Amino acid sequence: MREEYTLKTLEERIGYRFRDEALLKQALTHSSFTNEQRINKSGNYERLEFLGDAVLELVSSEFLYREYPEVPEGELTKRRAAMVCEPSLAFCARDLELGEFMRLGRGEESTGGRHRDSITSDAMEAVIGAIYLDGGMACAKAFIDRFILADLEDRQLFYDSKSSLQELVQGEFKKEIRYELLEESGPEHNKVFRAAVLMGAEVLGEGRGRTKKAAEQEAAYQALLGLRERGHVFKKH
Repeated sequence: MREEYTLKTLEERIGYRFRDEALLKQALTHSSFTNEQRINKSGNYERLEFLGDAVLELVSSEFLYREYPEVPEGELTKRRAAMVCEPSLAFCARDLELGEFMRLGRGEESTGGRHRDSITSDAMEAVIGAIYLDGGMACAKAFIDRFILADLEDRQLFYDSKSSLQELVQGEFKKEIRYELLEESGPEHNKVFRAAVLMGAEVLGEGRGRTKKAAEQEAAYQALLGLRERGHVFKKH
């Protein structure tokens, strides 16, 4: 955790002050850190993640039940699965820069664990569990409402970005898009890629990611946001 990424900073960012700060510290502690430091295994986030997962499932289920009164149980189950899946929670974690606040072992740190979706999504659930234990269901629900349930439309746009952009450009502009790799940096085990999506000679958007695919997806997402600002509409999948 770098100097600017303190527990107090994260508390300010999420709008919740812990009575027991040790819970937040545990929620941000990966097993690689406890193993390396020879700390009791219960000091990592895994038990809090287990609890947070259950709280998140209940809150998201209630949200869908109330928001979509005509939708049958099977479809609600599918929507809930999409809302609380690993990529979705990792997307929310990136908004908070949650990975930057985590305590990782040296090996996990050196291989890019701080930005790995599987780790940051688990930490997101662990933070929910920590808030639930510290402040109760109302506080946990407020966190989930603000940081997970508030931007569903944009998250869906992000996941469908490449196909949505292709449909929009072909439908409205009758043109093709292409992706270009602009930059590749970092050591072999922890590379960062920068990509652009172009329509002819026009750069529609740029993105960064730990893989080429992730960089292209971010570029497509930024392109869609820009086109939406210009009044273009895209199909919802």
